[in-house]
Amino acid sequence: MARNNDTISKILTVTLLLCVVCSIIVSSAAVILKPQKEANIAIDRMTNILAAAGLYKEDVDIHEQFANVDTRVVDLTTGQFTSEVDPAIYDQRKAAKTPADSVELNDTQDIAKIGRREKFSLVYIINDDQGELSKLILPVRGYGLWSTLHGFIALDADLNTVAGLGFYEHGETPGLGGEVDNPKWKALWPGKRVRDKNNAVSLHLVKGRVDTDKPGSEYQVDGLSGATLTSKGVSNLVRFWMGENGFGPFLTNLKNEEVK
Repeated sequence: MARNNDTISKILTVTLLLCVVCSIIVSSAAVILKPQKEANIAIDRMTNILAAAGLYKEDVDIHEQFANVDTRVVDLTTGQFTSEVDPAIYDQRKAAKTPADSVELNDTQDIAKIGRREKFSLVYIINDDQGELSKLILPVRGYGLWSTLHGFIALDADLNTVAGLGFYEHGETPGLGGEVDNPKWKALWPGKRVRDKNNAVSLHLVKGRVDTDKPGSEYQVDGLSGATLTSKGVSNLVRFWMGENGFGPFLTNLKNEEVK
């Protein structure tokens, strides 16, 4: 009489061996592809940084373009450059979640709804041919309706005129809050002013369209139709990162040429 090979022990053994083999294959693929993945992440980051400033060119090698960008680290408390961390390996998003590398924000401070703010931030500096500041690109983030929006805001040499704004990650509703990705809406930002004559951060989104004939329109951007909370979130994240708990001290020092 033929023996039945479909015993439970044999089935479990074959299943276990199959799982082990698959695990080895997946793990090996992850290790082999890791360098390529990291390279793609770096390319995407460089692209978004340059795009925020309106400097990205599709037909030019991204590394060649980014060679003109000086990446530095700023101590957000003192508003000074720091050498405590290496910009080449600094993971800012990880730092923001690590108590030792970040500070907890109270309800009054946390208008952007980010919970914690990293102690150090990367900044991206572009100088002209004479070595003078041309563009400053800063990472920003804040909560909208459904998600935290991550992006970059670029400032012109006066450190008060917006050169551009772009978000590279968010989970807002397509067609509503997701319109932060719309090129037409992003085109409204260049030329807007951050601080008013009293040095208060006044740049914000309005409900509907900006009336350019009224005073103060230089501090206003069209709101996102049907996305009140996302619009409020964008206004709040700009106000936070341009203010005293964000890049405010650094911008003041840089403008007064007191950055060391």
